[in-house]
Amino acid sequence: MTRETPPRGTTAHTPDRDWSQVRETVLMIELAAAQIEAAMTDSNSSVEVLTHAFTGMADDMQTITDTLRTLPDDGEVGAAKRHLEGISGHVSGMVRQAIIAFQFYDKLVQRLAHVGLSLGELGELVGDGKRVDQPAEWVGLQQYIKKKYSTREEVAMFEAVMQGVPVQAAIARFMADMRDKNDDIELF
Repeated sequence: MTRETPPRGTTAHTPDRDWSQVRETVLMIELAAAQIEAAMTDSNSSVEVLTHAFTGMADDMQTITDTLRTLPDDGEVGAAKRHLEGISGHVSGMVRQAIIAFQFYDKLVQRLAHVGLSLGELGELVGDGKRVDQPAEWVGLQQYIKKKYSTREEVAMFEAVMQGVPVQAAIARFMADMRDKNDDIELF
C-alpha cells in the first residue's frame, strides 16, 4: 500500500483524520523563514544602491577637500576656502555616519539570515517524526544554531537562554553588552 504525502498547505480550516498540529507548526515556521528571506532580498538591492552612492560621495568629498587645500589661505579666496572646508567637513561627517549605519544594517542582515536558517532547521526537525522525540537531535540543533553566532555577546545570550534565563532578560543583557562595546563595526 502506497502512503500519500500529506498536503503542504494548512488543513486547519477543514481538519480531517490526517490533520496535524505538527504540520501546521512546520508550515508557520517555513512561512516565517520565507518572510525573513523576502524582506532581506527586497531591502538588499536598495541598500546596495545607497552604499554605492555614499561611498562615491565620500570619495568626491575627499577630492573636494584635497582641491580646497591647494587654494591660498588669504583674501576672498581664503575666506571661501575656510567656509567650504567647514561645509566639506560637516558633509564628510554625515557620510561617515551613513556608512556606519549601513554597517549596522549588514549585521542585521546577517542575524536575520541566521534566524531564517535556524527556523528552517527547526522546521525540518519538528516535521520529522523520527527525529523530533530524540534529545540528541535537539542538542544537535542547538549546536548548529550556536555555531551561527558571530560575536561573543550573541553566544553569551544563547547560552544564557539555554541555562534558563528568560529570553527577554537575555536580550536585555545582550543589548546592554552591545551598547557598552566600543569596537568598530566592520562589513563582513
